[in-house]
Order: sequence, then structure tokens, then C-alpha cells
Amino acid sequence: MSMATRGMSCCGYGTVSIQTRMSCCDSFTEFSNSPSLEIGNKCRGSSMRITMRDRGKNRKPLQKGRNLSIEAIQTIQALKRAPKFSDKQQQVIHSKFTRLLKFDMMAILRELLRQDHSLLALMVFAEIQKEHWYKPEVSLYAEIILVLARNSLYDKVDMIFVELKSEKGRLEGKTEGFNALLENLMSYNMTGLAMDCFELMKEIDCEPDRSTFKLLVAHLESKGETGLSEGIKQEARKYYGDSLDFLDEQEDTVTAKLHSSIESADCRFGYV
Repeated sequence: MSMATRGMSCCGYGTVSIQTRMSCCDSFTEFSNSPSLEIGNKCRGSSMRITMRDRGKNRKPLQKGRNLSIEAIQTIQALKRAPKFSDKQQQVIHSKFTRLLKFDMMAILRELLRQDHSLLALMVFAEIQKEHWYKPEVSLYAEIILVLARNSLYDKVDMIFVELKSEKGRLEGKTEGFNALLENLMSYNMTGLAMDCFELMKEIDCEPDRSTFKLLVAHLESKGETGLSEGIKQEARKYYGDSLDFLDEQEDTVTAKLHSSIESADCRFGYV
């Protein structure tokens, strides 16, 4: 029995192949494990096989590295639709957000931060802090403070930093998190908070590394704070002795990066 086959694309949804047979056959409908359907008509001498491609295999997440559940997406949309500072937002929090799992709660917080919805992020963060599994992390505070500073909410930055200090008995001494927070604070000219952050490191016995001292010295010297810079160098000697050559290594690169961040912040907020 001879057969001719031709295929065509149907509206981008799949591939349709038509097989024409030279003899009559009984009508049949055949399903297989593959996503295809073959339909034949008696005595018309033709049959049609329809193959649908599984588009779900090519579906991409909302953003690389962030897989939000349907419930998380719906909660974000409901929060954004609700009028600001209204009871409706609180209703969404209590009816939707508090019912979610830890993974979804944290995913919503980071997605709101990514979208610069800083006040909504603070509202969500306040609810997360009430959860039994919550444990304060400096790196998360660094993310929140960066977004608040980017949106000129410096009063909120102060508030969040006070919260961070109040958690010092529960904080883990992770140098990477503190370095990220220091860099974010210095990028927006918050020298006072940066120095407070360095003091907090020492209070919880978090040992600063070379990057910590490089960041602080480069920022302070770029701002003309030579007295504070010398104090930081004195602290560095407690860890590394008189060998502070590492402070000069790539100093130009660190200083240039900080200068660029500071000038960008100054232009954005009208300081120059």
C-alpha cells in the first residue's frame, strides 16, 4: 500500500502531517503515548495524523533563577492591584500571603524587591519576620536596604538598620553578607551607617576580611575622611600586622567603582 505524506504548521501550536492512502480502510481513531491523533475515514482513501508539540517543555520562568508558583504570582498581582496603604492590602496579606509556604514567601519578597516595589516588600518582610522559621540574615537586609536607598527612602533605611542591630544576638557572622551591606551603604553615601555596620561586625565577632578593609578605606579616602580611614587601617593591623600592602592592591579599581557609584547616586538624587 503506497502512501504520500506532507506536513504543515498550524498557527504555531504544533505540526500537522497528512498521510494519504491509496486504498479504502475502516474508520479508526488511534491514540498512542506520544501527543498525536490519527483519524481515518472509511472509503475516502485518506487519513490525518495530528502531532502536537509539548509547549510546556519550552516554557521559561518569569526570570532566570526565579520560579514563582501560581499562588505566588497571584499574590503579587493582588498586592499590586490593591490601593496603597489600604485595608485591601492587609486583606491580601492575611487571606493569601500568610497561607503560603516559606519558599513562596521568600520568592515574593525578592520579586517585589526586583521590581522596586519597596513599600510592598517591607510589608511582606514584616509578615515573614513573624514566621516561626524566620532567621535574620545580613545578606537579606543588604538587599532590602539597597532597594530602599535606590528609591530615596532613607528614613526606611534607618528603620531597617535599627532592626538589624536589634537582631545582633541572632545574627550569624557571615563576612560576605556584611561586605555586601557595606558596599550598598557606601554606594549611596551613607558613611555613618557604614561605620555602624563595621562596629556591628565586631560586636557579633564577625571577622572582617581584606575586602572589608579595602572597601572601607577606599570609600573613606574618596570622601576625604582621612581620620576615619586611619582608624580602619589601625583595625586592619590587628588582623594583618604591619603588612597592609593588600590595601594598595587594585585600590584604583575599588576607588573608581565607588566614585562611579557615588556620582551616579548624586546625579540621581540631585546632589550635584
